[in-house]
Amino acid sequence: MSETTPFNAADLQKMFDASPFISALGLEVLSVKADTLEVEVRMPMRPNLERLPDSNQFHGGPIASLIDTTGDFAVGLAVGGGVPTIDLRIDYLRPGFGPYLTARATARRVGKTIGIADVDVFGADGKLVAIGRGCYSAKRG
Repeated sequence: MSETTPFNAADLQKMFDASPFISALGLEVLSVKADTLEVEVRMPMRPNLERLPDSNQFHGGPIASLIDTTGDFAVGLAVGGGVPTIDLRIDYLRPGFGPYLTARATARRVGKTIGIADVDVFGADGKLVAIGRGCYSAKRG
């Protein structure tokens, strides 16, 4: 992949699987739309992601990581790979329960130095759990 070659869902899944942290979260790429700079990712519930034992409630930390990773690669679509995070803001709207959460990220703008992505996180029931906005470098790294 060159700096300007967008990647597809299979390429992104390979990147996720190669990352010890991302693979520990179990992130699954659902879709990649290079033309609109959109990425959709699912995070399955795992015991190490629960807020309390046997609660089936996601801890806020993994939700933040889901938002950061999904937003990162939405911006990364414009430059051909992952980019460093500069800033991240998250609003938690309700507890995330269930077998999985789904994040949908859209890169709103990717300039010469900075890219911005908005991310919505939904529970398995389709309800909005959290929203986030990430600011990322527009250079791979």
